[in-house]
Amino acid sequence: MTEKVITTLRDSTAARWTALVFLAFAMFCSYIFMDILSPVKDLMQSTRGWSSTAFGTMQGSETFLNVFIFFLIFAGIILDKMGVRFTAVLSGAVMLVGACIKWYAVTKNFEGSGLETWFTNNLNYIPGFEELGVSPFYREMPASAKVASVGFMIFGCGVEMAGITVSRGIVKWFKGREMALAMGSEMALARLGVATCMIFSPFIAKWGATMADGKLDLQRVHVENSVAFGVILLLIALIMFIVYFFMDKKLDAQTGEAEEKDDPFRISDLKSILASSGFWLVALLCVLYYSAIFPFQKYAVNMLQCNLTFGAAEGFWAGNTVTIIQYLIMLVVAAAAFASNFSAGTKKIVLLAVAVVSLITFCVMGYMRQSAETIFAVFPLLAVGITPILGKYVDTKGKAASMLMIGSLLLIACHLTFAFILPMFKGNEIGGVVVAYITILVLGASFSLVPASLWPSVPKLVNSKVIGSAYALIFWIQNIGLWLFPLLIGKILDASNPGIVKALADGTMTPEVAAASYNYTNPLVLLAGLGVAALILGFILKGVDRKKGLGLELPNIK
Repeated sequence: MTEKVITTLRDSTAARWTALVFLAFAMFCSYIFMDILSPVKDLMQSTRGWSSTAFGTMQGSETFLNVFIFFLIFAGIILDKMGVRFTAVLSGAVMLVGACIKWYAVTKNFEGSGLETWFTNNLNYIPGFEELGVSPFYREMPASAKVASVGFMIFGCGVEMAGITVSRGIVKWFKGREMALAMGSEMALARLGVATCMIFSPFIAKWGATMADGKLDLQRVHVENSVAFGVILLLIALIMFIVYFFMDKKLDAQTGEAEEKDDPFRISDLKSILASSGFWLVALLCVLYYSAIFPFQKYAVNMLQCNLTFGAAEGFWAGNTVTIIQYLIMLVVAAAAFASNFSAGTKKIVLLAVAVVSLITFCVMGYMRQSAETIFAVFPLLAVGITPILGKYVDTKGKAASMLMIGSLLLIACHLTFAFILPMFKGNEIGGVVVAYITILVLGASFSLVPASLWPSVPKLVNSKVIGSAYALIFWIQNIGLWLFPLLIGKILDASNPGIVKALADGTMTPEVAAASYNYTNPLVLLAGLGVAALILGFILKGVDRKKGLGLELPNIK
């Protein structure tokens, strides 16, 4: 008598990777909106009057509700109780609502409205939060920045809920299979959203604006159009989650498994998670890593504007067509580099050659366009190519803890290069851009070590029934850093550049000039310090793993 073999969607390579595409594309859209204003910080200062402190406060507000109202903890409970499907659709809807509020805050319709008057006169003092120094608003904060912060808070609840849901969904579809490769691939695609944002956000904001005497006509700059672009993408993300809903439901129907909601949440589950020293080390590593990257992304374009010497792009390079062409080349780089991981022999060599030539072309075009945002757009491209390699290595060979230590070293080197070496090339157009490109690529590569090695390690540390809550706790701890450091960088920038702050206040310097004149050394040293702390924790984690046998250095595929 032979045993009947039951084949499900999860057993099909095509089906489970299709499910991954739906989840990854939704995160791709959310990553675009997350940094939609980052490459136009200078325009927010010159068209909306946002100082570095106002910009940093707004950017940090994304995680405010997650950290101080503990929404992420509730999100983890919702995920464990209601399941991946429900939570995915809910997160998509919440992101969309928050994005619409943020869009309205930066529109011309908001200016002069009763809502602007109300926010100008209110929320300047919030009891308790003010005394603790964690208030999401302050007295001189522009009303548009306050409302944008409210929308970004709501969006932040949705995007972090989506993050833990996607991680839990990948575990559900890939556990015992190529899980690290799947998580690395998801993050590689999602991070293309960073490059997409850096290329298209300024492009859309400046659409139709003209140059006069070497200056941009600010009256024809529309930053609200960039945010509207992000809102449309989040609508697409919601559709992706809805499609995944039905695919995941079909999987459960095939396996006879009930959604996670049938296993009730218990406070004791959190106690078991918090009792794990390995969990705490991974969580702290996560907050240090992400705090050194995501807040930096929000200021990176402005940092390059302040440290590189740009001329005026002319002819073809100043037009709109080049933006589309450069983006298409970026997609070729990403596709060829990613596909090379699944090829062999001559085909692999050809794909790698295409990726390298396309990457060089992309970089040359970024230089010719003489814009900081197109230079920083290279950030995720090397990561797209090597993240699957790292994920596959962790799946088959292990060494996750060791990879985290390597990532920390690269993180330190990159931020110190930005702080001390890049400013030395001020005035050297080619040399400065070359140093910037190399450092940005290496930084992106170091960040790829996190999804490939850290996230797949979580299921080894906690019971499978509380993975959602475990991811939620890690994301909550991570969000503390993502709230604090954008705000801190903005304050340090103003404190480190008192001459600029004073000149702006007395009108002797225009916002346009000020936006490209900041000294970023102190914020960058702070971010390098986070890398040093992460390296120390990496050594400790490796020792704990060796002592307790957590299996972090062991392969995922058994």
